[in-house]
Amino acid sequence: MNKFRLKLIFVFISLLSLLVSCRLYNLEKKLSPEFVDFYSKVRYIITREEEKIFLELPDSEKPKFIEEFWKRRDSDPTTEENEFKIEYYNRIERANQLFLGEGKPGWMTDRGRIYVLFGSPQDRITNSGGESYYGRCSEVWYYGNFPVVFVDQTCSGNYVLATLNLEHLHDLNVALAQSQQTFQEEKKFFDFNWSVKETAVEPDRIKGTVEVEIPYAGIWFGAADGKLKTILDVNLELKSSDKVLIWEQKQSFEIGMAEDELKNLKDKNYRIEIPFVLKDKLDKVRQGKNLMQILLKNRTGGEDLKKVMEVTF
Repeated sequence: MNKFRLKLIFVFISLLSLLVSCRLYNLEKKLSPEFVDFYSKVRYIITREEEKIFLELPDSEKPKFIEEFWKRRDSDPTTEENEFKIEYYNRIERANQLFLGEGKPGWMTDRGRIYVLFGSPQDRITNSGGESYYGRCSEVWYYGNFPVVFVDQTCSGNYVLATLNLEHLHDLNVALAQSQQTFQEEKKFFDFNWSVKETAVEPDRIKGTVEVEIPYAGIWFGAADGKLKTILDVNLELKSSDKVLIWEQKQSFEIGMAEDELKNLKDKNYRIEIPFVLKDKLDKVRQGKNLMQILLKNRTGGEDLKKVMEVTF
């Protein structure tokens, strides 16, 4: 029975992961042309968490996210220029010049990916047509004592990153994690999950609940009266498919607790439930897809995040 339950749990987790991936894939396909270039080119350094947030944001909020994305990676915030951003795009341009002829932009090849992430190797050993340990056509890049091997099996100019041993794979993963690092480990990205659930649909009214879950690890708290406290402001709007305002709600939630209590909740979510009753303009609500918008603000950290969802009743 225990093994059967474990299998069921594994299947459930796998299906859930697949659904999330499919949803993000569909959101990616709907990206406006102005955001496709950014999303494509940061694929090597954007975290899964940032990817989810970016794709879920309405277009009006995406420029703010992009600005914050690069600001978090700025190696020297005291200067006007963002050195990290400049270097990253310079490496993409340089990779396009260095790695031609593989049927795709140079930065999207295996050699281009490593070049963009880690820069120029300290040593680059190329073998074209001669016998070597890795094959007749290969390249070995050295970052210190760490080799990265590319092999061209057919000597046609298409180099593929070779399988590395476990020690080197670990080093590569550590280096990649460092390149993706955007904030201190103790402070996660401010994000939330939400849903809209109907509880009753009647001829003269529609009842439901907006449910919001915010990870405690992403909430900023301030110290006051021996406790950690903050206030979350939630602004909700429901508009019909032709942009007519149907319902709105503004509500604030105060959170306060001892530091030890918060530490025990670091892997938990703060949950908010906001009920609603729709009585006016029901003819418009029932015409088609409505847009529910939520703006969540953490007063202590000054962070805010807006999301939009299509809902039908």
